[in-house]
Amino acid sequence: IVPVGGGGLIAGVALALKTLLPKIHIVGVQAEAVPSMKVALERGAPAQLPPATTIADGIAVRAVGALPFELVRRYVDEIVTVNEREIANAVLLLLEIEKTVAEGAAAVPMAALVNKKISVAGKNVGLIVSGGNIDMNLISRIIETGLVQDGRLSRFAIVISDRPGSLARLAQRVADLGANILQITHSRGFGQMAIGETEVELILETAGPEHIERIYSALTADKFKIKNAG
Repeated sequence: IVPVGGGGLIAGVALALKTLLPKIHIVGVQAEAVPSMKVALERGAPAQLPPATTIADGIAVRAVGALPFELVRRYVDEIVTVNEREIANAVLLLLEIEKTVAEGAAAVPMAALVNKKISVAGKNVGLIVSGGNIDMNLISRIIETGLVQDGRLSRFAIVISDRPGSLARLAQRVADLGANILQITHSRGFGQMAIGETEVELILETAGPEHIERIYSALTADKFKIKNAG
């Protein structure tokens, strides 16, 4: 599984591997925002895409090269795309599991694998992680986005009675459900609350999507009015 930008890397890899192992399956991965090789293959020729922003800026090439395009068309089996949240989560996973700092462009193969963009059951799989040129400030934002994608950060907007003890009861229930409150924000004058109600936004540390669903179900059963969760 190989990152794809202008096409040079995957063209060379595919040519070499297909020569040595003709039965190998070569997959290229692009950012969904700039799928220049995928579009070129669909159209039968390289095409210029409009500008777009992606954290995989190392492969954000708007038009692939003519020679790489021909090699990819001949030797690469498929091209898939991944979105920004999937890329961010892949950067996080490489940091957390492999102890590897990967830039967004280098993490797209992991994003494709984790999000099941290709079928790998019963196969030996190799990922090319092609670089670690990433800004430290961007890493912090990517980590936060990756934690949200992984279900380990979640946000709940809940309407409660604006009376003493209501917030404490909500906080205690969240604690009983095993979540950690990182941030609380009140809003009284905005939204569709009745007089005597307040909207509380909670940012929670959670254990994953199933944990978020358990919290949602339990708070709903306790008659808390949840406006948004996820």
